[in-house]
Amino acid sequence: MTDTDAAALSDQDAVLIDRYWRAANYLSVGQIYLLDNPLLKEPLAAEHIKPRLLGHWGTTPGLNFIYAHLNRVIRQRATDVLYICGPGHGGPGMVANTWLEGTYSEIYPLIGDDEDGIRRLFRQFSFPGGIPSHAAPETPGSIHEGGELGYALVHAYGAAFDNPDLVVACVIGDGEAETGPLAASWHGNSFLDPVHDGAVLPILHLNGYKIANPTIMGRMDDTALRQLFEGFGYEPFFVEGRDPLPMHRVMATTLDRCFDRIASIQQAARAGEPAGKPRWPLIVLRSPKGWTGPREVDGKKVEGFWRAHQVPIAEARENEAHRVLLEEWMRGYKLDELFDIDGRLLPELRALVPRGDKRMGATPYANGGRLRRALKRPDWHRFAVDVPCPGGAIAESTRSAGEYLAEVLRLNEEARNFRVMGPDETNSNRLNAVFDVTNRAWMEPIEPYDDHLAPGGRVMEVLSEHLCQGWLEGYTLTGRHGLFNCYEAFVHIVDSMFNQHAKWLKVSRELDWRAAVPSFNYLLSSHVWRQDHNGFSHQDPGFIDHVVNKKADVVRVYLPPDANTLLRTIDHCLGTHNRINVIVAGKQPAPQWLTSQQAEIHCAAGIGIWEWAGTDSDGAEPDVVMACAGDVPTLETIAAVDLLRQHVPELKIRVVNVVDLMTLQPHEEHPHGLTDADFDALFTRSKPVIFAFHGYPWLIHRLTYRRTNHHNIHVRGFKEEGTTTTPFDMVVMNDLDRFHLAMDVIARVPGLTGTASHAKQAFRDKLIEHKLYVCRKGQDMPEIRDWTWPYQTAAEAGD
Repeated sequence: MTDTDAAALSDQDAVLIDRYWRAANYLSVGQIYLLDNPLLKEPLAAEHIKPRLLGHWGTTPGLNFIYAHLNRVIRQRATDVLYICGPGHGGPGMVANTWLEGTYSEIYPLIGDDEDGIRRLFRQFSFPGGIPSHAAPETPGSIHEGGELGYALVHAYGAAFDNPDLVVACVIGDGEAETGPLAASWHGNSFLDPVHDGAVLPILHLNGYKIANPTIMGRMDDTALRQLFEGFGYEPFFVEGRDPLPMHRVMATTLDRCFDRIASIQQAARAGEPAGKPRWPLIVLRSPKGWTGPREVDGKKVEGFWRAHQVPIAEARENEAHRVLLEEWMRGYKLDELFDIDGRLLPELRALVPRGDKRMGATPYANGGRLRRALKRPDWHRFAVDVPCPGGAIAESTRSAGEYLAEVLRLNEEARNFRVMGPDETNSNRLNAVFDVTNRAWMEPIEPYDDHLAPGGRVMEVLSEHLCQGWLEGYTLTGRHGLFNCYEAFVHIVDSMFNQHAKWLKVSRELDWRAAVPSFNYLLSSHVWRQDHNGFSHQDPGFIDHVVNKKADVVRVYLPPDANTLLRTIDHCLGTHNRINVIVAGKQPAPQWLTSQQAEIHCAAGIGIWEWAGTDSDGAEPDVVMACAGDVPTLETIAAVDLLRQHVPELKIRVVNVVDLMTLQPHEEHPHGLTDADFDALFTRSKPVIFAFHGYPWLIHRLTYRRTNHHNIHVRGFKEEGTTTTPFDMVVMNDLDRFHLAMDVIARVPGLTGTASHAKQAFRDKLIEHKLYVCRKGQDMPEIRDWTWPYQTAAEAGD
């Protein structure tokens, strides 16, 4: 069944496209199998075959088919097309096509456009010292790592936002279509504005099977698929069959109809015609798995079955019969109709390739750093909180950040190269000042009482962390800037997506030809320590543990203790590139510690002594170091210092605050890491260190285990104790409160165990009093709620 029988191709054009497609198929097979004899100028011998056959054939011919036809559309329409290869194992096809169009040899001159180039092309694939089997960063034209399924369509929409001249052709495999993120990604059309955005053309590539099973959508009939996608708001077109020449004609006609439909939607919207949510086209392409490959091997069905998924002929090196079958398969593509004697693509086939940057392997949209423009950023000091003295102001840190982000949106309104994304939490995370400048993107119906919904809005909200992550990945990989705000506990939902993006950036940084892209920025709020009306489900600071596993060149973790340090941190992160920046900051009213000038200096260093809080200002070595990282741990540390100053006034205390978590690592392991000498200068070589940490305690031990004084570092943090309770009770449940910290000091400073026993008893009594009070009154004790830092520096006292 097809939607049209009209012919967009002449017989001659159909034959030419078929020959081009055969060339791509031949090169794809050769990459999987051959070490040598790339043009089969002699019979295949065992030594011509790779000893380990790696790679995947099943999806590749369909991908090659689509690529060849998109080339025709690009040439005829001068359209910018970004090809996103969703099927994870389509690497051979992407490499083959970018070699055919010449991009590959331009980027990798050793892989020339002749027989020797083909030999090198084949040898490197899935081979030690070569390239991966997926469409990895090394693959021209790719912004999408095929190693994990589920994210092709969300990346496509992210790439299309604010790229009005771009069509993103996104191929979705029917195995990938079974994943949760992909299932949610169909809703991207509810946010795509035809005035300011480009278009996404989803191509659902159904070959019926995944690794060893049929696929759900592959078994659905066309009526069910049509109803499904019409329900999602698309206009589906169907292309299906096995006979190549009729398939070429139908595919060409279908693509023309789809591109005409896209142009019509955009022209009407950009002319001001009210249209509401458009019904964008979508193609369902049914073709056999392993199309054009062997029908059977050893009497077992291969083409059109799951056995075609990976390596259809598995023993070609050691089994002569298999080798003969492989040679027959490869010669069946008729090499004399594809390449000349020197291995160069024949001129009439080369003429089918678009020119210059219109080639899908060369498009700057797939190398987004080429399109990157510096983000206009305001002076963050304009949004700073006035802090007359440490603890002398109360503010919501993320609310100040929202005012700063609103100005970033305003300054970049014309360029449209900055977006804020989050799972329905922009208001909750106190960033609502952004709505003074822009709206939430929305293409569905809007009621008169709705709040800040409009086509073209710069804030993206959808209750799916997967979509927010994927949209921003696609957005930044195509050269634009953004921030993803999320509840801390639920950002774990995108752990695996973070993994893939971090790996992509790590490899991309090693490729000279890939220009640096804007950083991916997380702002995690509603964090573990302040979940007043939520419970244990919302209490998990472990994302930062996950992040620090990645390559040091890529990741950064920041724990600003107050509003001014948060402002400076966000401003810094928005100016970086090729990074993943994770910022964790609270949204609740909290004491403010540093002026904007102090925050500037403190954040530039990433770590430092807060002299105003300690009692070791005479230059002598302290008795104890009280370190803190995170806003609530900082509050509890400063309050513990107050307790100790009252009860053990002779104690020399040093307070060290950490904003940049990576400073704790040795300098040899992370570029932000302190040298051993600098670390020792802060933390001493022999004194006890009581460390109050935002996350799981053992992360600090991981980061500092090689330091001289590691054996003296005692860490308090989250230890999987939580419920719906008061803010202070949360820290008490995890022994992170001021009383436990003060008792830790008494227990670990030599000589204090006996002399400060009365103080320790007083702290224990306060913990008992606290528990009785919160269970009776439902809130924290007044002395906790109303506590302020009672000391002033000499300069402040003079003021």
